[in-house]
Amino acid sequence: MVLTDREIQIAIENEQIVIDPRPDLAAYSSTSVDLTLASEGLRWKAIQGMSLRPGAPEYKYTGANDLQERISLSGFHLKPRDFLLAWTAETVRLPITSRIAARVEGKSSLARLGIGIHVTAPTIHAGFKGQIQLEVFNFGNIEIILDQGMRICQLIFEMTAGTPEKGYAGMFSGQKAGAP
Repeated sequence: MVLTDREIQIAIENEQIVIDPRPDLAAYSSTSVDLTLASEGLRWKAIQGMSLRPGAPEYKYTGANDLQERISLSGFHLKPRDFLLAWTAETVRLPITSRIAARVEGKSSLARLGIGIHVTAPTIHAGFKGQIQLEVFNFGNIEIILDQGMRICQLIFEMTAGTPEKGYAGMFSGQKAGAP
């Protein structure tokens, strides 16, 4: 069951969903709440002849940190075919006992310009706490200027059928802006 704007606001009041800072009323649509772009992101360095093999047993994503550079997203020019990792300015917490999970999705106003905000990772698991990492890609033909604080994505909240045995404990648990 997808929560409506009214249910999202009630869940925030009851701390079943925690969003810090709390969104203003203009951030809500009928079944979602908008989140904004943090001030920093990461871009993959262009290294001639470099390749990664994520299927290899010795591969660890954390080893890729040296291949990324921190960038300011204040007036950042996202060129066609550019890809970057960004975060929401807001920290989100979904207590495991709330029986709520979420999906991060793009905004149609940006999608119509060719901007996607996730590649294949829309799920925000029950028990998650942190800033939401975005995989921002410009599929379009024109350069798009991103600004910190702009509305970049929306969260759609769903009730789970029960309380999970364990909350999210993956490698990106507690993630913060600018931290791979």
